[in-house]
Amino acid sequence: MYNAAGQIDRDQLVQRFSPLVKRIAYHLMGRLPSSVQVEDLIQNGMIGLLEAMDRFEAGMGARFETYAAQRIRGAMLDNLRENDWLPRSLRRDFRRIEAAISKLEQDFGRAPVESELAEALDMPLADYRKMLQDARGHQILSFEDIAESEGENFLERHFTDDSGDPSKIFEDGILRARLVQGIGALPEREKMAMALYYEQDLNLREIGEIMEVSESRVCQLHSQAIARLRVRMLGEGESKKIKARRNG
Repeated sequence: MYNAAGQIDRDQLVQRFSPLVKRIAYHLMGRLPSSVQVEDLIQNGMIGLLEAMDRFEAGMGARFETYAAQRIRGAMLDNLRENDWLPRSLRRDFRRIEAAISKLEQDFGRAPVESELAEALDMPLADYRKMLQDARGHQILSFEDIAESEGENFLERHFTDDSGDPSKIFEDGILRARLVQGIGALPEREKMAMALYYEQDLNLREIGEIMEVSESRVCQLHSQAIARLRVRMLGEGESKKIKARRNG
């Protein structure tokens, strides 16, 4: 992928990795509302690909495709965040789900099931599942998103800085351990849906066929799993508030 002058051949790389941009865009679309256009994701993904070409340094222990994939996905997510495309009502609903999960986990000492969460939210199970379905897109959360700090994420830090800050590496290790623990604590069907989506890179339809459920049901399971992980990874402050209210 280098030209005669020893420089990266950008045209050749664009041609080779354009299918990767499209694959990531369509995979991401499975978690986004219909108002989001896949063409916009692809356009921003191409910007991420070009940035990857400019910033990648060979010999740092990372393959270009791995680095480019993270840059492409990051560019798509950044654009979604900047456009604030998710209605406030849906953000509010997802926060309600997270608060209910946090409270019931403390009350029961285990992961609450859907019927318990629906009851805590004072709504029929069907309405709760619809809320999960509608919240698709708020699910856009990964370890990189959680680990972001002052505009610098985990992969950015370790792919571009071979010295490594020991304190940051230690913090990242803690975050990874908490994430692994959180995934391990998920109910089996949610854990399976997450594994098929993130590890096997399957789309919602393919996952539904394997699990013998509808695409919408897979989306619900995914939304609920993300809510549980958000509570575990980011919910310490909320837990303290709940305890304070009880003690008060």
